[in-house]
Amino acid sequence: MSTHLQGSLFDQSDAVRLGPPAGLRRTVLGDGAWIDLLPGWLHGADALFADLVDDVPWRAERRRMYERTVDVPRLLAFYGAGDSLPHPVLDEARAALSSHYADELGEPFTTAGLCYYRDGRDSVAWHGDRIGRGAREDTMVAILSVGAPRDLLLRPLRGGPSVRRALGHGDLIVMGGSCQRTWEHAIPKSTRATGPRISIQFRPHGVQ
Repeated sequence: MSTHLQGSLFDQSDAVRLGPPAGLRRTVLGDGAWIDLLPGWLHGADALFADLVDDVPWRAERRRMYERTVDVPRLLAFYGAGDSLPHPVLDEARAALSSHYADELGEPFTTAGLCYYRDGRDSVAWHGDRIGRGAREDTMVAILSVGAPRDLLLRPLRGGPSVRRALGHGDLIVMGGSCQRTWEHAIPKSTRATGPRISIQFRPHGVQ
């Protein structure tokens, strides 16, 4: 699979490793929702991006929307609780997140879903991860981004201004509390020249 990524000027390392999660900074969104952000948590993110492009069994999907079947504008992969992740650092990341949030979450992160945004035409529409337990209880979804930055937008269901965070090159964001029920998030299409990005979403059991 061919792709072109302009690497980060601030992370030229080929050694893929995690930094400490202690630098996470929380933003309270309202309605019981919050996000934690840690830019550059993963060092060597461009090297990991290249490995994931080559090693992950990416699949294209088609979904029924508005009485017609359309292509999903991104490539996807999913790893269940018992599956081997495509790179050892992702196992380390899942374990580190489970440890850091053990008291607050009360359970480990178990699954990993990957999305490959090949260029600015790939996107994900406004949604909340409200299938399963996230529809009725507080939970967390942790997203690690590698590749070129793309904007993640969040907006409250009750109405109000949106929140924008650019994520890429090893950045980590964790959406917690009631975020999946009371807020929506999206990766909008971009008309600007935009490089490829891969996001890795870690979720607890039963959160989709």
